Amino acid sequence: MAQHPVAEVAGIDLDFTPRSYFIERDLKLALPSDILGRARRDMARQLVAEGEDPPAEMLVAALTERDRVAAGRVHPMFMGGEYLPRMKSTEVEIARISLRSVTADQISVRARRRGVRTAYSILDEYENEYVTYDPRPRTSSRPLSMRRLVALLDGACENGGAVMSHTMILMDHVDSAEELHHFTSVESDFYPALGRYYAARFDTHFSSIAPQDEEDDEWAEE
Repeated sequence: MAQHPVAEVAGIDLDFTPRSYFIERDLKLALPSDILGRARRDMARQLVAEGEDPPAEMLVAALTERDRVAAGRVHPMFMGGEYLPRMKSTEVEIARISLRSVTADQISVRARRRGVRTAYSILDEYENEYVTYDPRPRTSSRPLSMRRLVALLDGACENGGAVMSHTMILMDHVDSAEELHHFTSVESDFYPALGRYYAARFDTHFSSIAPQDEEDDEWAEE
């Protein structure tokens, strides 16, 4: 199967390849991405950056159902990521796609050891009920270069891929497309430039449609 074409972005090394996905797992070390909840993960990172130790309850991988409900009562955004499937002991999250929806919906891109190969999956909080993701390649013998990861993401579903599609689908349902400019974001413990790469892709996309929006506004005023 041909690789999905990958857009170049100035200053981003698409040939960057992690040494391994599983060094921390083998050393029994925790990764920030082990925390399923997006809000808890962000708060833990902020505390560490400020030189403080996050409380143990903030660092657990997944909340109990009771705690998930309690978090949602504080604000629906605190449920974001808490309903993702738990990660297996042989699995790591290599990228996280975050949506600025009311419940801060999250999509988890994972790598799992399968014998001598690594298998890939993309999971959301709705058990992929509304979107079917088909990551290609499904397995590899070594970690993916960033170029191959982007190709996997962009080719994983219709309407722009696992990252872009959520914004693209909503564009016909808002008063101004610019409202969606920062609706989707990406982060990765293994690909430090992945977030900047997709932010640049969105910048390019919205820059290309801005003149058309202005023309439509002028026509409406006439």
